[in-house]
Amino acid sequence: MANHFHLNTPLLESVGMSKLVGTAVYLKMENSQPSGSFKIRGIGHLCQHMVRQSKGVVCASGGNAGMAAAYVARKMGVPATIVVPSSSPQLVVQRLQDQGATVKITGKVWDDANAEALRLAETEGLTFVPPFDHPLLWQGHGSMIAEVAASLGPGVKPGAVLLSVGGGGLLCGVIQGLKDVGWTDVPIVAMETVGAHCFNAAVKAGRLVTLDDITSEAKCLGAKTVCKKAFEYSQCDELTIISELVTDQQALHAVETFLDEERVLVEMACGAALAAVYSGLIRRLQDEGMLPTPLGPLLVIVCGGGSVDMEQLTNLKHKLQT
Repeated sequence: MANHFHLNTPLLESVGMSKLVGTAVYLKMENSQPSGSFKIRGIGHLCQHMVRQSKGVVCASGGNAGMAAAYVARKMGVPATIVVPSSSPQLVVQRLQDQGATVKITGKVWDDANAEALRLAETEGLTFVPPFDHPLLWQGHGSMIAEVAASLGPGVKPGAVLLSVGGGGLLCGVIQGLKDVGWTDVPIVAMETVGAHCFNAAVKAGRLVTLDDITSEAKCLGAKTVCKKAFEYSQCDELTIISELVTDQQALHAVETFLDEERVLVEMACGAALAAVYSGLIRRLQDEGMLPTPLGPLLVIVCGGGSVDMEQLTNLKHKLQT
């Protein structure tokens, strides 16, 4: 068996984004992972530690964690059951089935699906694969920062890291990676869409907050409560985490602009991070003194594109413009 299931992904310089921000922008292309997103790093790492003697794995997911779990389970030769909420696109269900997974549709949002996954783990003796809240996941995700450090070379480090937050797994993983390479002084800009903003709500309240509902179209960001570790990091003096929101319309516009400029289709969840560049938010944070001027290279985590196609993009445009 391979040492790991993920690929060492490209780090590409974006000329268009660099022009907008006024500094070099580097894109960590996690959308090019075999499962379509960064999730395979942590889930692959966790499964290698926990699944060897398993009857099968069960994972609740809006898309990307499920795709990673299904891919890894297939490679390891164990059955996978993926529980998805009814808000997941048919495209996701089909792709999960193509990986050989059994798909169960339960509830309206991820939290409902997760309750069912936990029940199945208990009643059927399956290994539960958490999508974002586990130290082994964060350890696995941290590998992307080690790759960035190797790509940038000695003596170069990012001026800031830009990423999207759903349940907080990517944020915790990036922080783990920054610790591993000695970059904890690098600020993180953590982006969410309005209506899937459990991290921002927690940061503002100074405690964990559970949203009443997920009203954003960025379904892959759709956890109603962020993981405890992500919130704890937001309260930590040694780290600088700037939590910001964009609208669904801004995230969608970013997806379209990214497709035009970089020739890559990503999902709305990823568009939340890209929107920080395209909407001028990074510049605003510099004007407000939240980010330094001049800013060193901006590292953008292009987290994934596994749950979007042109038909869905057209539907989103129609939905968000009416």
